Amino acid sequence: MNGATLLWGLLFSSIGLGFFIYGRKQTRAVPLVCGIVLMIYPYFVPSTVWLVVIGVLLCVVPYFVRV
Repeated sequence: MNGATLLWGLLFSSIGLGFFIYGRKQTRAVPLVCGIVLMIYPYFVPSTVWLVVIGVLLCVVPYFVRV
């Protein structure tokens, strides 16, 4: 793990916390699940490039999927 991976992981985990809180208060499943996944996935992705790609995709999902 290098510094870039740690900082990207911190950024996406913080965004995930925001999605989680929003999804819980609004009782919306998509932001809630995306928030949980955003907080957990940086522990399992070793590459910085994949960390950013997956993080951006997960951040965009709640805007396009409305359930």
